[in-house]
Amino acid sequence: MTLMESQVHVHTLGPSGTNCEAAAHHWLDQQGIGDHRVTLYGTLEEAVEVVTTAPGAHVLLGCVVYPDLHHIVFRNLDALALVECFVMPTHNMVVAGDMSKPVPTVASHPAPINLLDAWTPEIRFVDSNVRAALTVASGAADACVTTSVAAAEKGLPVVKDFGPVPMGFTIHANRTYRRQHG
Repeated sequence: MTLMESQVHVHTLGPSGTNCEAAAHHWLDQQGIGDHRVTLYGTLEEAVEVVTTAPGAHVLLGCVVYPDLHHIVFRNLDALALVECFVMPTHNMVVAGDMSKPVPTVASHPAPINLLDAWTPEIRFVDSNVRAALTVASGAADACVTTSVAAAEKGLPVVKDFGPVPMGFTIHANRTYRRQHG
């Protein structure tokens, strides 16, 4: 079924430039919906609060490696339903910044932290891959695990490029969306 533009609004992890934002635009394109109906949040938990209470058809787009996705699912069984999953490649995942110090401080979202297995840095956890790049750009960390897009936008040198990662994304619908499309 092709959805009308006014029928659905996607809420996901920000800030702008995240893999979740790219997945939201991809999903909207696949549904035949313009890509302007995406709202970004600091965490998916913040987005859940809006999706479960907003009038109209709203969906949460999550990522299967998001650290607490299971809590989002099971704490919101009465208000949200998992209605779709799809796989698409992420932006290239990279380590960017200055890794030359004996013990660099590295900003990372918890999900891709294992990309640092070759190093033993001090870890500073942040809420998204883009937020990791912003942390380095502000001088609060030496390097980060982030996306090639975020590293380029912040002018960070890439130390190692892991390429795109096939990733699963989930669509969780509120009651209104399920009534209109279920």
